[in-house]
Amino acid sequence: MPWIAVALAVAAGCGDNRGATIDAGDGGTLDAPAADARDLDAADAADLDAPDLDAPDLDAPDLDAADLDAADLDASDLDASDLDASPPDAPDIDAVPIDAPELPLPVTLRVMASNLTSGNFQAYEAPGLRLIDGLDPDIALMQEFNVGGNTPAELRAFVDQAFGPQFFFSREAGVQIPNGVVSRYPIVADGRWDDPQVSNREFAYARIDIPGPRDLWAVSVHLLTASASARNSEATALAQYVAANVPPTDFLVVGGDFNTDTRSEACIGTLDAVVTTAAPHPADQAGDGDTNAGRTKPYDWVLPDADLRAYQSALVVGTASFPDGLVLDTRVYAPLADVAPAMLTDSGASNMQHMGVIKAFTITE
Repeated sequence: MPWIAVALAVAAGCGDNRGATIDAGDGGTLDAPAADARDLDAADAADLDAPDLDAPDLDAPDLDAADLDAADLDASDLDASDLDASPPDAPDIDAVPIDAPELPLPVTLRVMASNLTSGNFQAYEAPGLRLIDGLDPDIALMQEFNVGGNTPAELRAFVDQAFGPQFFFSREAGVQIPNGVVSRYPIVADGRWDDPQVSNREFAYARIDIPGPRDLWAVSVHLLTASASARNSEATALAQYVAANVPPTDFLVVGGDFNTDTRSEACIGTLDAVVTTAAPHPADQAGDGDTNAGRTKPYDWVLPDADLRAYQSALVVGTASFPDGLVLDTRVYAPLADVAPAMLTDSGASNMQHMGVIKAFTITE
């Protein structure tokens, strides 16, 4: 299944996304002026489960439209009858080469787990858009990354509205409920690793050129609802991919919809080999850390590796400060104006999947 990554170069005067030469994946580099470089394609040899040359490069903004299925509002077990069971093709990488000085440190990164689709098609609609906009993340780990008919114009417009026109994004293509990553900073490589339990989404990763000498690997995951055992099998595979591919000198964050019934599930212990999973965890203003629609289970996580965890800082929203991060439920958050344009009813919108979860990290060196 091809992998699509779309990125928009920072226009003159937008200083948040500068200073990267992009690795073309086959040993070369791409270097072009930011004003004219929109999206460039290159093969990503990091995909462990697909031949390197199976997927033709796609011209950006040529995005495949993922199939939509309203029947599974919480990504239930699809291992026996997945809609897309064909072997995955090698991913395509679309990235923007930018010639600009490296941004200085310190920098604060707000990292968000986002399964905020609503309505009848497991797609991002106005409520999810407003929730993201209100939390103002720098990096979002996206699940069920469908927007309308998934045309290039619809996907780009959603990112522009929810995040900003200077943001970059990468997204699985050719799957029913794709994972993806949206970033304020350039995505210099991306791809996906095979989820052994399901074929309508994979583990989606992006290597991001954040300010400073170290890159950040952001991995968006959507584990199965089937059973704790299935989720542990997925976590075992994911930990192996991370160990084999992520340089120990880089930062790492793994996050998204884990569908975990408790914080002590086996999959969390398994992932502790590559990220830190210990408390304290994000919660809402009432101290509730549960993130599913019914606010009864801790489904969603943002898990940094030990190096990144050392830089965790308080999340500031308006005049409030959340040392451990925040679970946003607009039905209980006050003052709501601090997360505008989010509305009181957004977290309870029809078929809203989960709550948004966000943490902050201030990188100083």
